Parts: sequence; C-alpha cells; structure tokens
Amino acid sequence: MPDATIQAESLMALTADIVSAHVSNNTVTVGDIPLLIRNVHQALNGLGGETEKVAQQEPAVSIRSSIKGEYIVCLEDGKRLKMLKRHLMTHYQMTPEQYRAKWKLPADYPMVAPNYAEQRRALAKKIGLGTQRRRS
Repeated sequence: MPDATIQAESLMALTADIVSAHVSNNTVTVGDIPLLIRNVHQALNGLGGETEKVAQQEPAVSIRSSIKGEYIVCLEDGKRLKMLKRHLMTHYQMTPEQYRAKWKLPADYPMVAPNYAEQRRALAKKIGLGTQRRRS
C-alpha cells in the first residue's frame, strides 16, 4: 500500500476513535455528528503540516525612546499614554509582567509616565498619605 493510503486510513481511524470517545462521554444530537466528524478530521488533517513561522513582532518605537516625561509609548501599537497598565489589559489582555517579558524589558520599567508619577506623589504627600495620624 502507498504511504498516502496508509496515512488516510490511520487518519480515519483516529477520527473515528476521537468522535466515538466524545459521543460516549457527551450528549450530541444526531444532526451534529457529521459536523463533529468533519471538524475532527480537518483538525487532524491540519496537524503535522508545514507550520508558519511566527514573525517576531517589532516594537512600535525603540525601547529607549518609549519613555518620555509626559507620556509612555506602548510598544504594541505606538500609542502615547500616561498609564500603560489599563491599556494593556483592555486592548491586549496582557499584564505588566507579560508585557515586560514579551519585550524583554527590565523589571523596573515604568507603567506610568514619569511626570505623572511625580504629580501623583506630590499630591499624596500634600494630603498626608503615608504618614501616621495623630491621636486626639
């Protein structure tokens, strides 16, 4: 038998095994079985083929120029932001740690623009945050 015939038969056998295992453990309507068979067969047929190499994403700007006094530039899309954490989560479902790991950034890479952080620090000092309250 040629290799193609053997491969097709083993693909059919694997498809049958997977579908029968799924049907025996889950409730599947009779009308959904052909679709299930087709989906499993296509998924198995796609395995082992030529995989596309994932292109390494380039940052929107250089890492050095991503930090400015008034804003931080997102390396994913090039947007200028005061606070990066919320933008990363809402648009890319990424935590700051994942972002730093993806772009190989240092652990102390800021997620807030330096001038904005300074304004917040000054405001916190002005209203007395971080100091012990005097007892009356």
